Amino acid sequence: MKRRTPAGTDPDQVLLSRARRVIAVQTAVAITVSLLVLGGLAFAVVTHSQNAASMALLRQTAAHAEDVNDPPPDGWIFVQESGGGIRATTGAPTQLPDQGALQRVRASGVSEISTIAGSEGGYLTLTLPRGTQTVQVVLSRHEQHEERERLLGALVIGELAGLLIALLSAALLARRATAPLADALARQRRFVADASHELRTPLTQLHTRAQLLQMDLRAGADVTDVTTDVDQLVTGTRHLGEVVEDLLLSTQLSRRDDARAPVDLEAVAADVIACHADRARGQDVELALLPGTGAPSTVPGHEAALRRVLTALVDNALSHTRQGGHVSLELGANGAFVTVVVRDDGTGFDPADAERLFARFARGHGDHRRFGLGLALAREVVTGHGGTIEASGRLGEGAAFTIHLPATAE
Repeated sequence: MKRRTPAGTDPDQVLLSRARRVIAVQTAVAITVSLLVLGGLAFAVVTHSQNAASMALLRQTAAHAEDVNDPPPDGWIFVQESGGGIRATTGAPTQLPDQGALQRVRASGVSEISTIAGSEGGYLTLTLPRGTQTVQVVLSRHEQHEERERLLGALVIGELAGLLIALLSAALLARRATAPLADALARQRRFVADASHELRTPLTQLHTRAQLLQMDLRAGADVTDVTTDVDQLVTGTRHLGEVVEDLLLSTQLSRRDDARAPVDLEAVAADVIACHADRARGQDVELALLPGTGAPSTVPGHEAALRRVLTALVDNALSHTRQGGHVSLELGANGAFVTVVVRDDGTGFDPADAERLFARFARGHGDHRRFGLGLALAREVVTGHGGTIEASGRLGEGAAFTIHLPATAE
């Protein structure tokens, strides 16, 4: 069954939380299993070392013991004579010696290792024939048992501490691991929002103009009567194309490779000015290019992206310049940087909005003007080229946008 997302819950946040939980649990389980395996190996190594040391001590004692009065620590020696009598170390536990082992070794003449059950680990015995005697050396496993218990306790505490650390580390790693996913989802949401906001108005305008043109044609209007509507329709499609270009550029900025070519900003600026010349004449606005006098104008970058920056700035200037106004694009140099200034004497803006101009779909203080997507993309492109862009202006006194880009090294 498909799970329902509770009302008021962001589906993306639910997805991210679920991914973080899964990653955290999987990481914690992996770390915990690793600790368990390491703890088990450590326990097995210690147990094997204890057994090896005990066997070595038993063999050495059985081979060199002269009597029953010099046993190893926590050990006892039993010697069965040929007549069946047994000499034993004093203070031996009541369940010792291992009578069955003594009889079997005496009968077969083959040494035998056996264990005797008892509290705190029991006993380990080595029984072997020595001449007419049968010798049995017994070691208590009490110390080994306590040592293993201490080791096991330490391993349990270490495992619990490791589990806690694993959970905290897994949560941190999960958050970091899902950060790119969160960024991708945020970009996806932003792109959808950008597309919906930017495309709604031009599409509505195009649809309205197309309907008006359809009505005029059905009413039998002459070609000369619908020329204005056709021109407006063409202008609307151009604006829509520019919006689509901006949206596509916004998705490509983060995926551009590092291969950059020298771009002549003076040539790009001249092309942009030429493309807007007809619009400027139609608005009765003087549009001029002021090239730098011998200053370098070549920068490393992507020509198409930089062209969109200058296009957005010139388009913005023309959109806010009154009839009879002036718009200029100036090129210059400032140390190792190429400078581009797009200046107009139009409506300007409140200085308080200087930074807000570059926010996507921001609105100015005290008015309902929306700054759109172009200026935000302009800053993204310029920043991606290692440069800066700033805005300055006052209400009713025009505006200036200044770009600084690193010049191509000679």
